[in-house]
Amino acid sequence: MFVQAWEWEFLWTALAGLSALIWLIILMLPSKPWRNREVLEADKSLIENDLSDLTVLIPARNEEAVIEQTLQSVLKQGKGLHILLVDDDSEDHTAHIAQMAGGDSLRVLSGDPLPAGWSGKLWALQQGWQEVGTRYLLLLDADIELVEGIVPALLKKLTEQERQFVSLMAMPSMEGTWEKLFMPAFVYFFKLLYPFHLANSASSKMAAAAGGCILMKTEVLKTIGGFEPIKDALIDDCTLARRVKEAEYSTWIGLTRSIRSIRPYGGLAEIWNMVARTAFTQLHYSGVLLVLCTAIMGLAFWVPALFPFFGIGLAQYLSILALTGMVLTYLPILSYYGRSPAWAFLLPVTASIFLGMTWSSASRYWKGERSRWKDRIYRN
Repeated sequence: MFVQAWEWEFLWTALAGLSALIWLIILMLPSKPWRNREVLEADKSLIENDLSDLTVLIPARNEEAVIEQTLQSVLKQGKGLHILLVDDDSEDHTAHIAQMAGGDSLRVLSGDPLPAGWSGKLWALQQGWQEVGTRYLLLLDADIELVEGIVPALLKKLTEQERQFVSLMAMPSMEGTWEKLFMPAFVYFFKLLYPFHLANSASSKMAAAAGGCILMKTEVLKTIGGFEPIKDALIDDCTLARRVKEAEYSTWIGLTRSIRSIRPYGGLAEIWNMVARTAFTQLHYSGVLLVLCTAIMGLAFWVPALFPFFGIGLAQYLSILALTGMVLTYLPILSYYGRSPAWAFLLPVTASIFLGMTWSSASRYWKGERSRWKDRIYRN
């Protein structure tokens, strides 16, 4: 009986020690993915700059609820810019509303039917960029609102730092309770998966982008063959960044509060589907990686959540150390988005539900559904 109790205590201590080690490693990583060092905000002093050498390319499918607000924010960025909206077979009044809101600066292109092997967004972008004649190209999602001065600031970032591809992660909607719980964590986990410091380094193979807002030199797309080489990519933004970086161009990604997603998530189901759309893709459709991910998530989040209350001896202290590390890495993103630090203690709950979304994504894949988005289902 004594040996059994000792073995049990040893197991709990080992698990708590591994959990603390995970968070210590994350805190000590040279890339420091939990910090907010890569940030760019709007500069209103630049709004008088001439933007005539820039085209804003917007793929849009059934976006009548948000497209006017998006276009109005684009028009406030400066004088002379061009806007090209590709209507991706919308079944609502997206094209009409856009034309009324965009005025003379906007051209609406009716997209051709989606060919086999293409994702809808990339097919729309492929048709649009071939119509672009300006030196610079801004890829912008249809549900993005821009603060005045952010596009000139992006252009300044690209030119002064001699980059060819810059991207900003839009501030997600955080109005509802589910959004407050999940959206800061979504950005947090993205930064852990794709450390911005590494992605922005020419010496690293890491590449990342946020598809809602990407500014690039148009010649870059010509060099890599447009969007056709990545036509079926589900994580299209990071895949595009990787192709650009492989072509030896310089890329940069950062956070901002000057670009905002104006598409609210009505509840848990919508957020669930958004994450499940690409979660198993992140794991390269590998069941082994899924099991490994589950084990790591358990160590990183369940042990700090449970062992401080149910641990034994040293395991209890190690789990408290792990909990401290977890909270410390989450606080910067909560602070950046103006959220209460108290949300950090719910991170184990959030992470567990994200893991459930990942298993759901895997289940859909095993049933033959690679992804679903915008009323389209992409089969394996």
